[in-house]
Amino acid sequence: MRKIALVGIGKIAQDQHVPSISSSSEWRLSATVSRHGRVDGVENFVQIEDLLAARPDIGVVSLCLPPVPRFAAACAALRAGRHVMLEKPPGATIAEVHALHDLALAQGVTLFASWHSRAAQAVAAAKVWLSGREIRGGHIIWREDVRKWHPGQDWIFAAGGMGVFDPGINALSILTEILPQPARVLSAELDFPANRQAPIAARLSLSQGISADFDFRQEGPQTWDMEFETDSGTLALRMGGNVLEINGQPAGGQMSIMGEYPALYAHMAELVARSACDVDLSPLVLVADAFMLGRRNSVKEFEF
Repeated sequence: MRKIALVGIGKIAQDQHVPSISSSSEWRLSATVSRHGRVDGVENFVQIEDLLAARPDIGVVSLCLPPVPRFAAACAALRAGRHVMLEKPPGATIAEVHALHDLALAQGVTLFASWHSRAAQAVAAAKVWLSGREIRGGHIIWREDVRKWHPGQDWIFAAGGMGVFDPGINALSILTEILPQPARVLSAELDFPANRQAPIAARLSLSQGISADFDFRQEGPQTWDMEFETDSGTLALRMGGNVLEINGQPAGGQMSIMGEYPALYAHMAELVARSACDVDLSPLVLVADAFMLGRRNSVKEFEF
């Protein structure tokens, strides 16, 4: 088993990363870095520099920090010769992720920009079915409750926090994985709360007749759906890519999101074994293009 350190012990780390590492036969959680969070029975450090100095035996670091502070932590780990896994989105800007990739290559270590929704149970089958088919239109509805998934986390609505694109990029990560031809952003409309620096909702028009509707104000059941019309039938992915429908009929998957992170850590183990990198920025490019082209609307102030 390889030793791994988890940096940033917030909700996503507790809900997904810790259970995935604990259930894996390939990993042992040997340390954490957090100012406030803790994992029972695991040594904790307040600063990543302290971890890197004290634990040279830990060769892999998984970063669950918010996007803005993540770059400095990733640089420190890569310069110390550690393999690094990045929670999505991989960074606050495209340029900084390119810089991390260059650093990883220079150091001869792994950098994995993970996209957990690509590991959803029906995504691979959807990609196979769409291969060679013509997309004639599609619609994405990705609406969830920010209070449920990011309770009190003001950083997500600060500059660089991405707002509704934090979940929306999950949909775009699936889209960029399964489409036979790449999509482009044609136009966008972004709703910014009057007291915030990142959007709470967004509507995108993409090439191939695809539209996307992202909203962080959903209450009750969450909605993570996408549907596509092709020259030979329709395909739908539901439950965040975990359930597949072909021409309105069930075609595979399960009503659960709990298999995504174990798949990410299995892939990370494969990359580390080869000191290889996996850094695909196409979902982040679409988000950046939406910000560049987006028309900004001011909407009601938002408070947690």
